[in-house]
Amino acid sequence: MENFRNYYQILELPQTADSSEIKQAFRRLARTCHPDLNPGDKVAEEKFKAIGEAYEVLSDPNRRAQYDEFSRYWQQKGFQKKGGRKKPRAKGNRGPRSGARVATEAPAADTLDFGEFADFNSFVDRLLERRPPQRTAPPKPGSKDYYRPGNTRTSYTVNARKGRDAEARLTIPLTTAYTGGRERIRLEDGRSLEVSMPAGLVTGQRVRLKKQGIDGGDLYLKITVAPHEFYKLDGMDLYCQVPVTIPEAVLGGAIEVPTLDGWVKMTLPPGVRQGQRLRLSNKGYPEGDRRGDQIVEIQIQAPEQLTEDEKALYRQLQDLDQSNPRGQLPV
Repeated sequence: MENFRNYYQILELPQTADSSEIKQAFRRLARTCHPDLNPGDKVAEEKFKAIGEAYEVLSDPNRRAQYDEFSRYWQQKGFQKKGGRKKPRAKGNRGPRSGARVATEAPAADTLDFGEFADFNSFVDRLLERRPPQRTAPPKPGSKDYYRPGNTRTSYTVNARKGRDAEARLTIPLTTAYTGGRERIRLEDGRSLEVSMPAGLVTGQRVRLKKQGIDGGDLYLKITVAPHEFYKLDGMDLYCQVPVTIPEAVLGGAIEVPTLDGWVKMTLPPGVRQGQRLRLSNKGYPEGDRRGDQIVEIQIQAPEQLTEDEKALYRQLQDLDQSNPRGQLPV
């Protein structure tokens, strides 16, 4: 089978490579021969496509298992004869006895009869679901299908159709995910793109970039919103901790609090407690026409250093304070 392609050799990997090694090899090789980095280099373009096909098969456990099985059997004697290799007979069933029923096992759902494939390309097309399975005679010289990629010994073109979609991961700051706007990003394959990001992105969401995939297909950016050092996003609500002074906690009043829209005033009730949560309505994260709230957790902050005058004032307050906060302890 002259057009058989060894995907492990293409990715420069042993057959024992695990999924992380396959991904690393694909990224490394894709950067070196990407068409955008090698304009006009047909050899690099063909190698890039072969790498893409190899990764698409070996990164999927089910496809990889079928490919490995095909690789073991296609060179065996009689495999390429009409009708392919014989299906294995269940052990112990040497023939039905008189009046006895023969139990047969149903084939697994993902089992392929390799004998139905005229060549390796038709096997890959079925494996990657690029066209419905069918037996076709080899194309005749001069026909439009004669020059189809994969019909020559030297061709390693992997796309039976133009325009294959691709996916890349993109991690963005929370503030960028909230506001959106135009951002310049660098992809894993080395490309740099200016992207119009919608507002209100969340982790797991996908952004579609038209015609930025393989051979004119679309590129989907899978978004991850990076953790923020001040805000914590939970659903549509934003949580944060805001420090206040002892006088602010005792007397209450208006303080300024940061939000994704900028600083806003929030009113503290007198006698606010440590860890008490106050709500800023409609200052959370957007989802469609709705918006969550911002939950502010109060952190009462005692001064670390005091002047002599400040110490004198605190002593006066201590003398005036008649409360006993430890008088009700259950001991």
